[in-house]
Amino acid sequence: MKSLRRLLIFPLLMLFTALLVVACASGGTNSGATGSNSTAPIKVGSKDFTEQFIIGEMYALVLEKAGFTVERKLNLGGTPVAQAGLQSGEIDLYPEYTGTGLLTVLKLPAQSDQKAVFEAVSKGYKEQFNLVWLDPAPMNNTQALAMTQEGSQKFGVKTISDMVAKASELVMIGPPEFEVREDGLPGIKAKYGEFTLKEYKAVDPGLRYKGLVDGEADVAVAFGTDGQISANNLVVLEDDKKLFPPYQVAPVVRQQTLDANPGLADALNQLAPKLTDDTMRRLNYEVDGKQREPAEVAKEFLTQAGML
Repeated sequence: MKSLRRLLIFPLLMLFTALLVVACASGGTNSGATGSNSTAPIKVGSKDFTEQFIIGEMYALVLEKAGFTVERKLNLGGTPVAQAGLQSGEIDLYPEYTGTGLLTVLKLPAQSDQKAVFEAVSKGYKEQFNLVWLDPAPMNNTQALAMTQEGSQKFGVKTISDMVAKASELVMIGPPEFEVREDGLPGIKAKYGEFTLKEYKAVDPGLRYKGLVDGEADVAVAFGTDGQISANNLVVLEDDKKLFPPYQVAPVVRQQTLDANPGLADALNQLAPKLTDDTMRRLNYEVDGKQREPAEVAKEFLTQAGML
């Protein structure tokens, strides 16, 4: 009888051991996976300013709607910090601008053609870092010059060429570095020809628009998606000789994260066409001008757009 029990118990022990080994191996594989939508959250980052907070939150909400688990790591810092986070795996993706990728990260020469810039950053990031640029939005947060409607009409200025022709009559307001930056006054003079402003008022960046609207200046240094442009119904001067590189925004994602999460790219690419200059100016002003929370503004926009 004892021999019979031993014969029955031994196979059962072997079967139990085999099942335990398989279970442990399976659990060990999953627990070590990075970016897997079954075990590890997708870590969404952003840089440290309003537009990045809004778009980073949009990315997180869109991915959650698509069924992914998300960990928010917003407000990381500037470009070097966000880029290092991607390369180290601290984050899986974040919104970046094509012009920043071209000039700041890849250190390539400036270009003005949107398609060429996107192709250059896509190729460079894949080859150097194994990172992928998803679809860029039509919005362009590039360097810009703005005037009030009244000022534009008074001086007959709608383009940067117009402004250069009337420069001696115009007061420009902007940050001190614009006077010396490659893409500031020196760049404009190199591209459009020499000119002398009536005056350049160097101020803290936060005072540019107030000075313009209050009549202390005729032209303000701006960025294409600044909320104050929409709020004050300003005229953005056309860069008719294409000096400033494009700064379209797009998710930059680790290739490993895309491989581990089928459907991630499709979910984020559906958002891209909805992010236009006018949209981002309005949303930025909701936060900067009306003091609303970026997460609230992002969720409201996506709900109205039928994406949540």
